Amino acid sequence: MGCIMSYTIEEIARALGATAQGAVDLRVAELAEPADAGPDDLALATKPEYAAALPAGRARAALVWEGADWQDMGLEAAIFTPRPRYAMAGLTRMMDIGEGWGDGIHPTAIIHETAVLGEDVHVGPLAVIGARARIAAGCRIGPHVSIGADAQIGENGLIREGARIAARVRIGARVILNPGAVIGGDGFSFVTPEKSGVESVRETLGDQGDATAQSYVRIHSLGSVRLGDDVEVGANAAIDRGTIRDTVIGDRTKIDTLVMVAHNVVVGTDTLLCGLVGVAGSSRIGNNVVLAGQVGVGDNLFVGDNVIAGGGTKILSNVPAGRVILGYPAMKMDAHINMYKHMRRLGRLVTDVAQLKKSVFKDGQGD
Repeated sequence: MGCIMSYTIEEIARALGATAQGAVDLRVAELAEPADAGPDDLALATKPEYAAALPAGRARAALVWEGADWQDMGLEAAIFTPRPRYAMAGLTRMMDIGEGWGDGIHPTAIIHETAVLGEDVHVGPLAVIGARARIAAGCRIGPHVSIGADAQIGENGLIREGARIAARVRIGARVILNPGAVIGGDGFSFVTPEKSGVESVRETLGDQGDATAQSYVRIHSLGSVRLGDDVEVGANAAIDRGTIRDTVIGDRTKIDTLVMVAHNVVVGTDTLLCGLVGVAGSSRIGNNVVLAGQVGVGDNLFVGDNVIAGGGTKILSNVPAGRVILGYPAMKMDAHINMYKHMRRLGRLVTDVAQLKKSVFKDGQGD
């Protein structure tokens, strides 16, 4: 971990299942954008508009699209792939030198005597691992991470700086938690002794009735959180534990920075929750769903499989499978766009109506 490695063009192409031409024994150590690339970098000239910047740099080799005229670009070698952006996944994995924490158990780490660590587990400075926690083989636990009592982490997990894993959380294999992620904080669950104004408004959609101001009493969260295999959670994201049952995130789901997943929520597999998404308590999100940035989902709702919600969408009712939605409140995306187009024409429409009224009024006086 931490040392820079170099690869030949041929080695990279073979690892990516791609083809290479030119000086395939040329070695590169880092990736770079075309204008910034030096002679030992692999330039990412994955589109013609990116390749146009190659003359501003000094790249000798580049990742290009199929059919690109690499020699005309002044390159000595090129790697060709039909889907360059997909190739970026394998390429960046090869070039990732890690976080530089070092190997082994740092002497400042605090590990409870009943915790169980598998083979090749590395624990960074000032990390804390609680009683009966189980960390499977190959995990890397970063600096200042805290892992609660009875928590479980599957093999080859990467828990980055300052992440917080609460008691009884269960995490699958190959999970990545980015800095500051909090898994298993208490749910935002409070109740009043008598029926509150909020409860009345939910029933009446506007009238608080005769509810009086009251203090809120905390409902404790007795459940925990379960993350499936290959889940990734972004920096400063938060996933709350369930009230009685667990909050669940399905396999291969990716959760972006500053996302909030509330208590009792169930999220399916292969779903994307993008930056600043908020999912309220007890809602269910299906498989292969994409919630773009700043999407909000109300509580106790269902979002079906393969739904795509555009940025800023506010979901206030159930969404059937396969629907593409946008807006506040959410509606079919094409309907929302048409409505927006009509809204932009309102000023002109008002002017036209005013002119018609003047014309009609004048004609009426003339009679």
